[in-house]
Amino acid sequence: MYGNRRKAFLVSAVLVGGAMLMTACQDSDADAAPGSSSAAPAGQESADTATGGDQSADQSGGKDTASGSASGSGSDSSDSGKVATCGTDALEITAKDNTIDGDPDLTVVVTMKNTGADCAMSGYAGVDLKTNAGSLSAKRTGQEPVSFTLKSGKSVYFPINYPANETGGSGMRITGLLVTPPNETKTVTLQWPGAASLPLSENGGSPVKVGPVGSAGQGGA
Repeated sequence: MYGNRRKAFLVSAVLVGGAMLMTACQDSDADAAPGSSSAAPAGQESADTATGGDQSADQSGGKDTASGSASGSGSDSSDSGKVATCGTDALEITAKDNTIDGDPDLTVVVTMKNTGADCAMSGYAGVDLKTNAGSLSAKRTGQEPVSFTLKSGKSVYFPINYPANETGGSGMRITGLLVTPPNETKTVTLQWPGAASLPLSENGGSPVKVGPVGSAGQGGA
């Protein structure tokens, strides 16, 4: 009787121990499952964040590069390469007689010296003679003008040609010279260095002719 009770107690102990062991294994598996499922989203979110960061960096870098290229368009260097037109205020203008013996006409040469920065010049200067009969405008010779840069401190020249007064009369008396540089509106008044008078023209036209700048002396360099 005693032996049967002992056997029954042992069997019960084994059954209880096994049940407890199975319960512990199930609890362990249950605890592990949530941990593994929560780890996967965390890793995925981290990867997405890293990918998004790379894309953001690429996009912002591309915009910076584009704006840098646009700002370096070179328009400033293009504008700085241009030379302004020579203005009257930056030119020292003088005139002197330059008649050469044997020439059919008399000549006065006008000098324009650049006292400012390098500047561009081309065409004909405006020339008017002040006379006792009023202002007389010189006609252009029709010679093709050239464009050039007049360096600072350099001079350019052009001629004024007119006939000698051989009529024996007083003719048209010259009292002054007005010069307006090409593409300018401001005029300079000079003393007339040539002959004192012009012959009276029968047809009323101007006997005075002017050449383009750079067509006399060494001008234009």
